[in-house]
Amino acid sequence: MKTFVRQVRFRRSALFVAVLAAFGTAQAQDSEVEASVSVGAAGLTGDAADRAFFGQYNGMRDQDYYGLFDFSYERLNSASGTSTGLVGGNLGLDSRELIFWWKRQGNWRVTADYGELVRREPYTINTGLVGAGSTTPQVMHLGGGPGTGSELDLRTKRKGVGIGLAKWLTSAVEFELSLKSENKEGSRLFGIGMTCPSTTAPGCGPTTGANAGWAVLLLPEPIKSNHSQVEARLNYSGSRLGLTGGYYGSFYNNSYGTLNPMVPGSLNGPLGNLLPLSAGLRGILNQPVALPPDNEAHQFDIAGNYAVTPTVRANFKLAYSRARQEQEFIGAGLAGAPAGVTNLGGEVNTTLAQLGLSARPMPRLSLIAEVRYEEKDDETPLALYNVEGTATYTNRNYSRKRSRAKLQATYQFSSSYQGTLGVDYEFIDRNGFTATSAVAGVSALRLETEETSVRAEVRRRMTETVSGSLALITSERDGSPWLRPNSGVGVTEITDPATGFTRNAIFSPTLADRRRDKAKATAMWQANDALSLQLGAEYGRDKYSAPSEFALRSSRMDFYNLDVGYALSDAWSVNGYASFGRQKLNQGRPEGYILAYDNTSTNVGLGFTGKAAERLEVGGSVSYVNDKNEYAQTLDATAGAANAALLAATGGLPDIVFRRTEVRFFGKYALDKASALRLDAIYQRTRFNDWAYAFEGVPFTFSDNTTLTWQQLQNAGFVGVTYIYSWQ
Repeated sequence: MKTFVRQVRFRRSALFVAVLAAFGTAQAQDSEVEASVSVGAAGLTGDAADRAFFGQYNGMRDQDYYGLFDFSYERLNSASGTSTGLVGGNLGLDSRELIFWWKRQGNWRVTADYGELVRREPYTINTGLVGAGSTTPQVMHLGGGPGTGSELDLRTKRKGVGIGLAKWLTSAVEFELSLKSENKEGSRLFGIGMTCPSTTAPGCGPTTGANAGWAVLLLPEPIKSNHSQVEARLNYSGSRLGLTGGYYGSFYNNSYGTLNPMVPGSLNGPLGNLLPLSAGLRGILNQPVALPPDNEAHQFDIAGNYAVTPTVRANFKLAYSRARQEQEFIGAGLAGAPAGVTNLGGEVNTTLAQLGLSARPMPRLSLIAEVRYEEKDDETPLALYNVEGTATYTNRNYSRKRSRAKLQATYQFSSSYQGTLGVDYEFIDRNGFTATSAVAGVSALRLETEETSVRAEVRRRMTETVSGSLALITSERDGSPWLRPNSGVGVTEITDPATGFTRNAIFSPTLADRRRDKAKATAMWQANDALSLQLGAEYGRDKYSAPSEFALRSSRMDFYNLDVGYALSDAWSVNGYASFGRQKLNQGRPEGYILAYDNTSTNVGLGFTGKAAERLEVGGSVSYVNDKNEYAQTLDATAGAANAALLAATGGLPDIVFRRTEVRFFGKYALDKASALRLDAIYQRTRFNDWAYAFEGVPFTFSDNTTLTWQQLQNAGFVGVTYIYSWQ
């Protein structure tokens, strides 16, 4: 079975008829043809739950048997320099691919492709929801309790077509044009929730013994959209000057503007018993939910490079883009817009300018200098969209300016060793705070941040058997004074953060002062003609300084990898790899919680290929992945008694663990010079424990008794046999 990176589906169309017509033309006497076709069948073990992960993208989830069909055809005419080809893959499955090209070397090129990609949700959903996947789902409480509804299968299907054209107008000028259009339909995991009371809905009643004041509902997002892209470019290649300029356009259209749920008057309370909703909650849950709106973007750019002298080259890029979102609120099904406002009128204009210079002033010394400036100008009109209690606030302007600069020098000490020293600088200006808007989730803002990085690297080129490199990077980020936002009024500059903010103030890690240190080492050892090893190690640490301890304090990452290749003989070879990575975050949170997030990932694999006989080629691999997320929680001295009791009773958040073991084998037997039989076998064992949706076999239960879970241990097997015929 041939595996394709992108799996798509083919259907008979006018494009296919045109392709067949191209193949039907008379072949010149000096044409060369290379073609192959493979036909077969596959069987799988396990049911749909066992193949939830295995069949998430490849289309092999529901059935036990599938047909396999692949082909490729290429015709080359050496006299005219033209070639024509057509490739199809996985045509017997739900996801298929078809690619066509027709070109003349150095003159013109035509390409076309059609494809489909199906994605299945790996979760098992049991619900009483009526109209799931539509814009008007009706929530039905499962009176019989969790698990008494029907199974819901969520999936999305993409259908895309692309056409590309290229033509050399002269020996130095080429024109390129590409068009892509993709339709996407189906539904995916989505939902709504509300907890009362709230500043956005003060009239919504809290939970009591007689009423439910909160709800969490699964409402799949309905999808029916089209995304089209067009790109046109003109390229020039001269002896000293190279230029490329063009236009790129993106057009997104969503057939669905809003999700309009119908929620009953009673849902589960905190203890899972059916209760009437508190005053105002049902009206909030029945409000329409906005879906991704129509939008479009246009970009014009020109870039080039110029050889100033044989040792000095310059490069540049200029680009301007405009993104707009002007879908009418009423047309999308949204009401309650500010007076006189019919659509967002969203507009963001981006200007980019970049200039670089590379030079070799001395035979052993090379220099690189680069500056880059980007300005995003948010010209979206301000209007009073946000309501908190009796106060109203506008949307926020997100204009920003970013400047970057880079200097780098590389010196060749000898034929084996070279050293590099570089400095990078970045400055971000966030262009002020919109006084009429509101801020939630953070206690402080910063208008400007700047960061300086220094890099040093020593590299040893391959001599006899060994090559490698060692790089050290350190950077410092700080910024302008902290600002305390006053929603609807503006900001107040804080000269002394220790007294200007409350003890529980929250500071964004993207704005906080930070010290970053990184080290990276690589080595390659070619022990002999048969054995080669590659090793790598990377270490990094971030230390944050914020006015409050209730923020991200530090983070760390480590990564190590080993790749080995060994040729046992002319007919047999083995390869293997192993890697280990760790990411760690330490942060303090209000109410006395201290959280240490630790992610470790281990990957190990071993494979072989060889010829067991003159006509028999075999190969296989075994791989293992272990990804573990740990959430170590402790309390500081300010923690309250309730928090201490909760942590003592629960032990904190459990680990999330993903493990996968996969064994693959193939054998290919040549029947004769033109035909062969191939056997492919795969066994995959997956274990996934995620407390967010299921813990110790208990599924997540929504307020209407809808449940969401998956089979934590999944075993799936695949055996495919194909007949391959090739001709020239």
